[in-house]
Amino acid sequence: MAILAGIDEAGFGPTLGPLVVSGVAFRVPDDHLDGCLWDTLQVSCTSTVRKSGRRLVITDSKKLHRGGEGLGALERTALVMLAAGGHRPDTFRTLLDLVSPGAGDQLNAYPWYGGTDLALPLDPVTGDVGTQANAVRLDCEAQDVVPAGVFCEPVPVGVYNRLVRNTRNKAVVLLGLALRVVDRVMRSAPQERIRVFVDRLGGRTHYRPALTTAFPGYTLRILEESSTRSAYQLDQTAQCFEIEFVTRGDAKRFPVALASIYSKYLRELHMHAFNRYWSEAVPGLRPTAGYYTDAKRWLQEASAELKHRSVDRTLLVRER
Repeated sequence: MAILAGIDEAGFGPTLGPLVVSGVAFRVPDDHLDGCLWDTLQVSCTSTVRKSGRRLVITDSKKLHRGGEGLGALERTALVMLAAGGHRPDTFRTLLDLVSPGAGDQLNAYPWYGGTDLALPLDPVTGDVGTQANAVRLDCEAQDVVPAGVFCEPVPVGVYNRLVRNTRNKAVVLLGLALRVVDRVMRSAPQERIRVFVDRLGGRTHYRPALTTAFPGYTLRILEESSTRSAYQLDQTAQCFEIEFVTRGDAKRFPVALASIYSKYLRELHMHAFNRYWSEAVPGLRPTAGYYTDAKRWLQEASAELKHRSVDRTLLVRER
């Protein structure tokens, strides 16, 4: 058996709310590393979004959730896949404890997160998680596919601002978080062969310096560096892993698409808690998704209350 994993982010561009980088891993037969999990799990999963259908939709998170829409489709996939792996978090905080141990503690520095929790499922249209999870679990068992973990790195604004100040480059921050997720995947399977697909981070083509810094002691071999794919093999006495940075990874690789869903879902839960807190504090304040234009509107509408509460803007608004 080997580990097949995917990594993707959500929230790289907004002004408000966290950046989230997530990884999803599956344990598969070694000869399935070059296969397609959409084909392998075609009985229970699909990449096609339909208004009705029995199969679970695994696709780019932006196809499952757009601004102003409910969380149901996104939440269904996230919670069903966790349940198929034997996990049923029933609150936002228990979900964080599962996928990002310690992340809940850092939220206590933020009044809009610190005293709140959310019951899951959040959206009433999410539906019956257990029944669909059972179908996915049976399909995985029939194909010798085992959900091996979800690994998330949610970065609230204050931490994000500090990281950007230290590196002076938000793309470097994003790559560092992605490699931190890779490290978590590797530590979860220290004796197994691992292949990781990462959605291409901006226009970067050469990742060798970052990889050799992040994984000292490994021998690195460049497999390909092109406009669409940068692939590397890293070897150590006890472990070998391959990592590929690919364009449109969430359309090409099942684990990357699923990672994009967890990143988006966690970000949306953070924003739901954020909006609930501030809507109660400022009657009539419209919620925001945190992206630039609407964030400017929200900051203007909330300005009097933010001043009254002496809110630390380094915890609220991204500097870049």
